[in-house]
Amino acid sequence: MQNRDSRADVLKRGVVISPNSRMVRELAPLLESHLAGSSINFVNSYPSPRDVGSALGGGSLQLVFLDVASDPERGLQLLSEMVRLGSHVHVLALLSGNDPDFILRCLRAGAAEFLLEPFTGEQLDAALTKIARLQPAAETSGTEPTKIIAVMPAKGACGATTIACNLAFYWKRMGAQRVLLADLDPLTGTLSFLLKIKSVYSFLDTLQRAHELDSDLWRAMVTTVNGVDILLAPELITENPPELNDPSPILEYAKSAYDVIILDAGNVYGDWNLNQARAAQEVLLVTTNELPALQAAQRALSYLDANRVGRWKIRLLVNRYQRDIGLSREVIGTALHTEVFDSIPSDYESVQKALMEGKPVPSNTPFGKSLTQVVERLGVRPGSESSKKSSSLGGLFGLFSKTSK
Repeated sequence: MQNRDSRADVLKRGVVISPNSRMVRELAPLLESHLAGSSINFVNSYPSPRDVGSALGGGSLQLVFLDVASDPERGLQLLSEMVRLGSHVHVLALLSGNDPDFILRCLRAGAAEFLLEPFTGEQLDAALTKIARLQPAAETSGTEPTKIIAVMPAKGACGATTIACNLAFYWKRMGAQRVLLADLDPLTGTLSFLLKIKSVYSFLDTLQRAHELDSDLWRAMVTTVNGVDILLAPELITENPPELNDPSPILEYAKSAYDVIILDAGNVYGDWNLNQARAAQEVLLVTTNELPALQAAQRALSYLDANRVGRWKIRLLVNRYQRDIGLSREVIGTALHTEVFDSIPSDYESVQKALMEGKPVPSNTPFGKSLTQVVERLGVRPGSESSKKSSSLGGLFGLFSKTSK
């Protein structure tokens, strides 16, 4: 009984999301007995993933019982968005049957645990014990979840690597303590060229030694430039490059060591890049306003949609924007059915000078001023960080409560 009471103390708030009234009637008595004293809201329809994303924030441990059986695709989509809120949100997938393949899909999408109908007290007890075990580290750290930004080009030569590189240095300049810039493009990664640096190690070495990563080994893998740690792509392409699918061994370690992680991806296609997009809270899809790049952006958005990377986390960034050449921001947004997050003006001279010197583009240039605005919109303005960290997910669960009325 003491163990159950301690769980109730740490799992103060929760929400059940299910359009299936029978499932809710079955689960409700168990929650009442196993989470006595906790505040549980019941939502009888699926919230919009886009609305959930607008309620991002820090907060205490939250528990979500999510019905993924009534509408599997919508349920999985919402599950992915819930996981994106951070390590303080734990999602338990509610399933109607023992389908190993679908259970695996739920766990890969980020479910902390699952419950199978008919629900039992033993199932719930085991799931809550597992989650309570995870609680101390999350509650005592006092920090926000690591922010992961995946920068992806709609097509080659859109300037995505230049954007990613400068994002990292601007974020550091604007107050982030620990920033990682990772070149995860195994074939055409060019960060080493842009920054005029070399390393005997690459992210491939990090993957191969993931099981033994510690702070000393990690320090050998990265190169520090102006306070930003850089993890480089392989310098040489081997005859039989390894098949890459999952970057999570790199990201899981990096999340424990950094406040902000900027991923420079080669493109949006394939499991390696998709899993970067899924792990990120924000995906910057970089294009220009030229027709071939915009057609590529349309294909990239469709591909991400088809592979369950929702539009709510994708930020369309138009690089080298010139109003008098190519399409306007308004036309781009209409054509792609996606709002243009921001645009970076064409600033050839400043960018090329910085590239030649292996330095970030100065912040007082047209490029620099626009990218500073992008960082502010993606992250935290200096001076307001503490107020954001003290906020909670009350808005999120307030949204759910409204939905259930």
